[in-house]
Amino acid sequence: MKFSTAAFLGMAAAAATTTEAFQPTPVRTLSSSSTALFSSTQEKPGMSKKKEDRLNFMKSDRFHRRGFKEVRGKVESDVQEQYQSALVNDMKSANYVIEKDGVKVYLAKDFGFCWGVERSIALAYEAVEHYPGKTLHITNELIHNPEVNDRLTGMKVNLVQKLGEGKKDFSKINDGDVVILPAFGASYEEMDMLNKRNVEVVDTTCPWVSKVWNTVDMHQRKGLTSVIHGKYGHEETIATASFCEDYICVKDMKEAEMVADYIVNGGDKEAFLKHFEKATSKGFDPDVHLKNVGLANQTTMYKKETKAIGQLLQKAMMKKYGPAEVDQHYAEFDTICDATQERQDAVTELVENAEELGLDFILVIGGFDSSNTAHLLEIPQLAGIRSFHINRADCIGADNTIRHRKVNGEIVTEPFLLDMDKDVVMGVTSGASTPDAAVQDSLSQIFLLKQLQKEKN
Repeated sequence: MKFSTAAFLGMAAAAATTTEAFQPTPVRTLSSSSTALFSSTQEKPGMSKKKEDRLNFMKSDRFHRRGFKEVRGKVESDVQEQYQSALVNDMKSANYVIEKDGVKVYLAKDFGFCWGVERSIALAYEAVEHYPGKTLHITNELIHNPEVNDRLTGMKVNLVQKLGEGKKDFSKINDGDVVILPAFGASYEEMDMLNKRNVEVVDTTCPWVSKVWNTVDMHQRKGLTSVIHGKYGHEETIATASFCEDYICVKDMKEAEMVADYIVNGGDKEAFLKHFEKATSKGFDPDVHLKNVGLANQTTMYKKETKAIGQLLQKAMMKKYGPAEVDQHYAEFDTICDATQERQDAVTELVENAEELGLDFILVIGGFDSSNTAHLLEIPQLAGIRSFHINRADCIGADNTIRHRKVNGEIVTEPFLLDMDKDVVMGVTSGASTPDAAVQDSLSQIFLLKQLQKEKN
């Protein structure tokens, strides 16, 4: 674990002492001759109603986001016991390399749990300990990791049932119950509903997600439509969009190019709206709402793609309105999560040195529904390096097969180690919601395969 429970909860508490905690820093996207971002755009004073409401929700004595100190020691011990790994610690102390049973493993320099995930787990565990005898619910999976979510289920935390079309069944939440908000956050509508109920709310939302919410609030005050680089059905993007007035979600560069082309050239409005029908705000009109835009992102998206989308939108506005006016039509703020960026950079380093290291493949460990883990897979795949994304150690079978998720989302099973008699050289990384213990368990499966092969010989 990278931080103690007390340390990362302390950091979050200190940052939360002002209402502008995690305020994004503007990124200059134009020439230095421009004196102020949106200098002639009329900015609404104060903050948006939704942000004001959110801050008022947080002031309630039934809203908890700093944890419960009296149980913190026990929780910290439990979390470390369940999720730490002696093997991973040994690798970190040995320059991120280990050699065992005919397998040489290079560990990415940044991997696994980020402090936001550790904080979220700690808060959820503390809630369970602090409210013995109460019924606990969680509005979504805490994080995208099966082991962590299974443990919470084993601790009798009830997952609110999804009904489809973005709706959930909150009918089983009764007066006096405890409701946990996951690391991805909760939508404005859910927070508003829970604020009106007689329930205790434990908010584990990652502060980087809150930072994005502050960004879209700034968009609203400047009269901008939020272009959200994210998957419209992802829990985090749903929450972010709920704090917007006008928005459009683009999942990749292809959809961003569609938006940029419409900004410059216009086009078939009906076809455009049909394509983005689930990814836009109510009443969205591209002829109106794409005149002034600001970029935000789902924090787990691929860093380089978010930056490329920003450059694309900036160029589109420059082409449409001219370099002198682009400040009035486009804004970009840095909302890319540090942990996401660091893990992407670390696996990129493995990829760049793959030939020198002699890597046979790279193993990526994390939930199949984890966006940040999926993007880690894309990096070696795009470089043509054999790579696998698994969500659990048991994806590696005793029959030398591996069940893994491909970049397109398909889950397949195929032969794993191609030459069982040859020593294996591999790289390994894990997503920001993956415990070190999952890395150890997965590597142990590979070591076992090689041991069994040696016994056969």
